[in-house]
Amino acid sequence: MTSERPVDGRGRSPASNRAAGQGRRGQPRVLELPPTITVQRLAELTDQTPIDVIKQLMRNGIMASMNQIIDYQMATLVTAAFGIRTSMAEPEAAVAAASASKSRPADDDSHLVTRSPVVTILGHVDHGKTALLDAIRRTNVAEHEVGGITQHIGAYQVETQGQQITFLDTPGHEAFTAIRARGSQITDIAILVVAADDGIMPQTEEAINHAKAAKVPIIVAINKMDLPGADPERVKRQLSEHDLLVEDWGGEIISVEVSARTGDGLDDLLQNIAVVAEVAELKANPDKPATGVIIEAKLDRRRGPLATLLVQDGTLKLGEYITAGGTFGRIKAITNDQGKSIKSVPPGAPAEILGLGSLPEAGDAFAVVDNERQARSMANDRAKTFSQQAQSRALTLEEVVNRTAAGDVKELNIVLKADVQGSVEAVRQALEGLTAEGAKVRVLHGGSGGITESDVLLASASQAIVVGFTVGTEPSAERLADRMGVPIRHYDIIYQLIDDISQALFGILEPVYTDVIIGRAEIREIFPTRQGVNIAGCRVTEGRITRGATVRVMRDGELLQESSIASLRHFRDEVNEMTNGSDCGIILQGFNDVEVGDILETHRQERGQR
Repeated sequence: MTSERPVDGRGRSPASNRAAGQGRRGQPRVLELPPTITVQRLAELTDQTPIDVIKQLMRNGIMASMNQIIDYQMATLVTAAFGIRTSMAEPEAAVAAASASKSRPADDDSHLVTRSPVVTILGHVDHGKTALLDAIRRTNVAEHEVGGITQHIGAYQVETQGQQITFLDTPGHEAFTAIRARGSQITDIAILVVAADDGIMPQTEEAINHAKAAKVPIIVAINKMDLPGADPERVKRQLSEHDLLVEDWGGEIISVEVSARTGDGLDDLLQNIAVVAEVAELKANPDKPATGVIIEAKLDRRRGPLATLLVQDGTLKLGEYITAGGTFGRIKAITNDQGKSIKSVPPGAPAEILGLGSLPEAGDAFAVVDNERQARSMANDRAKTFSQQAQSRALTLEEVVNRTAAGDVKELNIVLKADVQGSVEAVRQALEGLTAEGAKVRVLHGGSGGITESDVLLASASQAIVVGFTVGTEPSAERLADRMGVPIRHYDIIYQLIDDISQALFGILEPVYTDVIIGRAEIREIFPTRQGVNIAGCRVTEGRITRGATVRVMRDGELLQESSIASLRHFRDEVNEMTNGSDCGIILQGFNDVEVGDILETHRQERGQR
């Protein structure tokens, strides 16, 4: 026998209304939602039917199915309509810590102690990043690196005036941003190294933009002051052009003139790091189980998976069970930055551990748990969460339309790449001049050349869109963008680019055509004919090449010519299509200036779905 319960106009019982609208003692309940959630799960949490939730989304211009993943901002549109207050769940590292220590009391000020600041070294290649850290550590790290270039993330601790400082020596801003793309903010201070004789270089500009996007304090180390061509004033002037006004010029950015070779200025640099850290008031509780972030991981043939991690809170101890990302294990050995075996790691310190069952990824949060069963359960749950978040991490241009209409988008972040620097500046100025109902465009980084993995990483970490103007995309960057869900849009005409972005801001974007790569072929040899036409002897390296297809001629990563395939031959036979791994001869329509090493990229335009 079944009994029916009374329902209101929304299909909920009075008891459900009371549960959704208020908690204990009549106080309004605050529903905690994760950064991403399925429509069905949201319906369960709000005690609504999935149909009601879908209707509310449709009223806000969002089309979603029951199993589709939506983000927190979209979910709040639904909960607000049902009169439910919400808050976003804490970041993944904090959730892991809370799950691992539910029964432990919360921290109070008496348990907190000052922890070591975490400093990341950024800058252009060969400007002395590792040499500077080497001088601070009084070791010879740089001499042991392949080709004198940092190939991995190194984590080191240095003691100055009784205070420990943790340094992360990265192979550039890519690793710095890759960790941030995983949702982990581990850096307290960024040291921007600029060579006094070289000044700001393209990779320096990228490092500046990455540090700004991370919103961390920046200290500029003007290195190589011992060289005859050193000109620190030129460097400061260039910094001011990138909105980094140093203290000498009336700004707030600390700059220190140093020489990694002679050691001059290093004490001043360390003192300034200590001052910035003191202002930040970095605290942690050493008496609780450890939580933190994986910096890097590698597979040792003899010992198995090794992970370099940074403890952000608590103390990590030998023999404890640990979960990191989608893997877990028991700590069998701990090694500090000097290669010595230790039994515990305090807050703010790095270490290398042995004992995880598989390799975690850079940026994965780790936490100490009570037993193996709990570690296994947490690792499995987080592995599922990662796969769901990867599907909805990026903000597409279509989503901008919906969110602008709902008032959720205040800034549209863009990573801009163009063929020449002049085009970059022209497009940047045009984009940054667009505003609509309080929303505006923010160009996180603009540079010349093809779209690289670094651009995709920055876009993923900052929920940005990659826009290419008359440039191509590196194959590795395309694969990374597909894996991370980062949208890349190509344009050849500037007014089409401006129209798309402006229409997105106004929420009236019309359907456009998306550029789809069909195949790539590399020119291996040139065969001239009596008629003066050059036949390009090619090897198809990816996809397929078809006769009559539209083709880009790429040289050194830059677009040289847009043409079409007039003739496609296999030996003496005219063919319609050649596939990956085959050799063929190609004649381009109206273009004869091909060279060995050029890449022929066939593509087509497909109408994108709205």
